[in-house]
Amino acid sequence: MELIYKIAPAELWHQAELKGVFSGSPADEADGFIHLSTSAQVRGTAARHFAGQDNLMLVGLDPKRLGPKLRYEPASGGALFPHLYAPLKLDAVVSVATLPLGPDGSHQLDEKFP
Repeated sequence: MELIYKIAPAELWHQAELKGVFSGSPADEADGFIHLSTSAQVRGTAARHFAGQDNLMLVGLDPKRLGPKLRYEPASGGALFPHLYAPLKLDAVVSVATLPLGPDGSHQLDEKFP
């Protein structure tokens, strides 16, 4: 199973765990969908949209559990990114981990993220 991922501020994610659903970040709400990334896109997403930010969570999701509101759509540059046009129900969550910053200010991801 190929997971997809959400990078979320820890505070927002912890609120979602209490509510049982993640409604999205302010950027997600402004765009009308929850931005997600494939494993091949996580590193670029972290660098481009979360550079230097600490207190982030990396949430692994089973795309099959997200239903028909999950769509792969072109983003800038033409790459297809997963977008969820519904609140994220936590039963789709497979893993949750902190996304630490390294000494150089980049996020530390393991080798499964190219």
